[in-house]
This record gives sequence, C-alpha cells and structure tokens, in this order.
Amino acid sequence: MDPLSEAFQHHTWATEKLLRHLRTLPEAALTATAEGVYGQVLATLSHLLDADARYLGYLERNPPAPKAGPDATRTLAELDDSVRDQAVRWRILLARIDEIDVTLPARHERPELPHATNLLIAQALHHGTDHRTHICTVLSANGYEAPDLDVWTYWMARRADKSS
Repeated sequence: MDPLSEAFQHHTWATEKLLRHLRTLPEAALTATAEGVYGQVLATLSHLLDADARYLGYLERNPPAPKAGPDATRTLAELDDSVRDQAVRWRILLARIDEIDVTLPARHERPELPHATNLLIAQALHHGTDHRTHICTVLSANGYEAPDLDVWTYWMARRADKSS
C-alpha cells in the first residue's frame, strides 16, 4: 500500500477504534469536556467527521455549502455510518489523487486558494489526529480510559490481523 493510502487507513482505523471504545463508556463520558479542547466528546467527533465530509466534497468536485454555525452533534450510530462511508470515499479518491486539482473559493478573510488538493489532504489527516487527541484528553481528564490510537498501535494491529 502506498504511504498516503496507509496514512488514511490509520485515519479511519483510529476513528473507528475510538467509536468502538466510546460505546463501552457511560453516557456521561460522551458529554464530558475539559479545558483547552474543542468541546464535548460527541460534539468533537461529530465535528471531525463533518469536516472530513467537507474535505471529501471539495476533492470529489461536490463542494459543500458554506458552513453556517457549529456542526450538529450526532449519535454514535450516525457517526459509525459516516466513518464507514468516508473510508470508502477516501479509498476511491486516493486511487485517483493525481488527477485532482481543487480550487477552494474565497471565504471570510481567506482568499481563493488554487491547487489546494494537498492542503485538503494534509488538513484532513492533521484535523483528525488533533480532534481524536482532544477526545482522549477529555476522557483522561474525566477519569475514563482513553484508547491508544497512535500509528504504532495501528501498525501492530494491522500486522497481527495479517498473520491470523
């Protein structure tokens, strides 16, 4: 697998693993928050997946409408559906990434950004890691166990799956 596809496999794996972990926690964990993070656990995960949907929309030449306020907080079941759908969309998109050239329209204080494909790809990976880390910080700060979502853990789990 090429390195970019591998990075997105980790991106999807980490979000799926986080969702599975959240299902084992009490409801109070899903609405917990802490200082210095995006917000409540479910709100943060909803934001992460909604942002991914926007990045994918631009890359698939189906740009989203301008964002008008915070992303809606969704249920774990809705988030499961989103991450599964997005995993397929990322795989399809990455298979033809060299054919894609996105221009992001000017928004607010940002000018139009031509040739922004690499920006969207890098932002998707960074944004996902950043907000999954926020969620793990919230869990730990509120006395809940946080899952290990790093690339080393992903790599070892992937190798274990291949040897089975």
